Amino acid sequence: MMRFFVVLVIAGLALGQVAPGAAWAAPNPASGYRGLSLFTQFPTQTVRAGEPVTLSLTLHNYGLPPQVATLSVAQSASGWKVNFLGAGRAVGAVAVATDQEATFSVRLDPPAQARPATYRFVLEAKGQDATAELPLALTFGQVVPARLSLQAELPVLRGSGSSGFKYRVTLRNDSDQDVLANLEAQIPKGFQVMFTIAFGSQQVTSLPVKAGESKDLDVDVTLPQDVRAGTYNVTVRAVSGEARAEQKLTLEVTGRPDLSITTPDGRLSGRATAGQDTPIKLVVKNRGSAPARNVEISSFEQTGWQVRFEPKQIAEIAPKGESEVNATIKPSSKAIAGDYMLTLRASAGDSTASADFRLQVDTSTRWGLVAILLIAVAVGVLGLVVSRYGRR
Repeated sequence: MMRFFVVLVIAGLALGQVAPGAAWAAPNPASGYRGLSLFTQFPTQTVRAGEPVTLSLTLHNYGLPPQVATLSVAQSASGWKVNFLGAGRAVGAVAVATDQEATFSVRLDPPAQARPATYRFVLEAKGQDATAELPLALTFGQVVPARLSLQAELPVLRGSGSSGFKYRVTLRNDSDQDVLANLEAQIPKGFQVMFTIAFGSQQVTSLPVKAGESKDLDVDVTLPQDVRAGTYNVTVRAVSGEARAEQKLTLEVTGRPDLSITTPDGRLSGRATAGQDTPIKLVVKNRGSAPARNVEISSFEQTGWQVRFEPKQIAEIAPKGESEVNATIKPSSKAIAGDYMLTLRASAGDSTASADFRLQVDTSTRWGLVAILLIAVAVGVLGLVVSRYGRR
């Protein structure tokens, strides 16, 4: 008889542990469970003393008809205020359809003089056909201090000075409280930095980050036009109170030459005489961020023309530097008076510059004097002939 009584007690305890009314963890639907389940991801937490705590709750209906579950607090710590919230308002019940779930939250406000200790609560959701309970334990104690971290996906980028540099960085809040992080940057003179939310276009200088969450940012670095080739460092920071994080970004600017060819006064026109040398002074400039080496000077001219350059090749032009070239142009002796176009070129590797020089060509005065002399001779001969034979 005593042995049978012990078996009944053990069986009763086992049934009490799985009763729907005491289901504190989400049951497995595959087991054929029918009832309500009240769930939160972290039912036991260490929290900051004196601060309210808000937890996200989920009520799931396993196989029952649609339920309207009344919310209550079956057990509460002395002096605490407990409120259920849904859609930003206080609620007293939650509706949940068959095999569906409803999400809401609970806010627990401690009394003003709450001491460091562990405070226990039991929340209850009571429907027409089942009841679910959820135990909570909140401990006032040492919490994780506010801590931020910044990490770049590719901290070193390489490119020309004319291209933009964009870095993807991740800002993470490794603490138990939400923060508003201010974004800063330490940059070389003339550089500019812009922060945007990843895949967005809106510029930001600060952004909120929830506890334990992270956000991706794009850091766009713009270089000044006269930046030279070299390695530059940019340091970005996120600051919130005493919490701060920084990430060093490296820009390897390769640079490239950017040539132009013109005259000292910028005029690209002149006059010349057919068959005669005409000197012209040229200026070759390098507006780029890297030296231009082995710069070749050439031209495309009319047939029969001659163009010479001194020097014909320039060993090197420094960034933002220039070099003078003496050009000698000799139009063809058979050139007809008029306007002609001469193309001047400067090239160094894949960097090439050209300019069209307009030249007004006049014929030589020597041939004009010869023509006048021939005309005078012809007139004289004609006069002699008339005077000798005209009276006959």
